Amino acid sequence: MTNALTATRFRFPGQQKVYNGKVRDVYYLADGILVMIATDRISAFDVVLPRGIPCKGQILNQIAVGMMQATRHIVPNWLIASPDPNAAVGHLCEPFKVEMVIRGYLSGHAAREYKAGKRTLCGVPMPDGIKENDKFPEPIITPATKAEKGEHDEDISREDILRRGIVAEDDYVQLEHYTRVLFQYGTAIAARRGLILADTKYEFGKTADGTIALIDEIHTPDSSRYFYAEGYRERQEKGETQQQLS
Repeated sequence: MTNALTATRFRFPGQQKVYNGKVRDVYYLADGILVMIATDRISAFDVVLPRGIPCKGQILNQIAVGMMQATRHIVPNWLIASPDPNAAVGHLCEPFKVEMVIRGYLSGHAAREYKAGKRTLCGVPMPDGIKENDKFPEPIITPATKAEKGEHDEDISREDILRRGIVAEDDYVQLEHYTRVLFQYGTAIAARRGLILADTKYEFGKTADGTIALIDEIHTPDSSRYFYAEGYRERQEKGETQQQLS
């Protein structure tokens, strides 16, 4: 793992500041331009691990770029270009302070809450009589607050987001719509590749002209949970653990 890209120290023309995230380093340039470098750092449960995985950043970035290009006809996004496998260049956006998590299956955090006896998550009801990794009748949106580096994201309901003024209602309605159409698109792409998109998260922001745009990443193994479709039903019937891509 000695060749893993775990830190960057670039100096770009017009560079104003640098933000080192859990996985990505973001360089702020003049004229509202960002350069985002996907490193090989590993983040688990909001903690950055000491060693990276070589080429992880390239894979994440190229998946995100490909998905951004494939979905920009249905949802605007921040991306301008990808001049390097690890790099994406795009427009600076003012991010919304929530992450839009959408779940098609009872897995991960939702499954743990369900096992604890809870039947609502972020104010959204979950049906009785289902088990871990079962498909929901319809995908549910379970937002989370966007935590600062080193902090943990927290569940929040649609009602609390609006009541606390975190997102204006008109904007939130648009975020929900974009979340659902992106998830539908991602589900179809995954199915064509023998995968099930169980859940994922999207982040959005506003451009300088007020347009709501998708930012950061989309449908990567870091931001999404994928099951292998082959054998899914048999594993569920036997109560076995699902095979995951990530």
